[in-house]
Amino acid sequence: MAGHGLPQKGYQFEDDELNQIKSSGISCDRLRQALKKCIKESMCVQEQARSAKDCIDAHDGSVPDKCFALLTNFTDCKKSLVDMRSRFRGRKGDI
Repeated sequence: MAGHGLPQKGYQFEDDELNQIKSSGISCDRLRQALKKCIKESMCVQEQARSAKDCIDAHDGSVPDKCFALLTNFTDCKKSLVDMRSRFRGRKGDI
């Protein structure tokens, strides 16, 4: 089946960093990888040696706002996988 109705090639994110991550074909994987990288490089994990979950739950400013935006986009993408309406609209956030 050629062309599943989703633009696989040529789909670009606004953030160039996300565009450089190679897609593995797994749903929402590029967002997941970018989120992991963002949290791992945050001051909370690097300097305070806390777990990623602790850092996200703390909301103390040691994790950049970009990471929280990625987290929101990632959760929206995952939710759209179980949303029957997404069969017509396509997945949110990642292709």
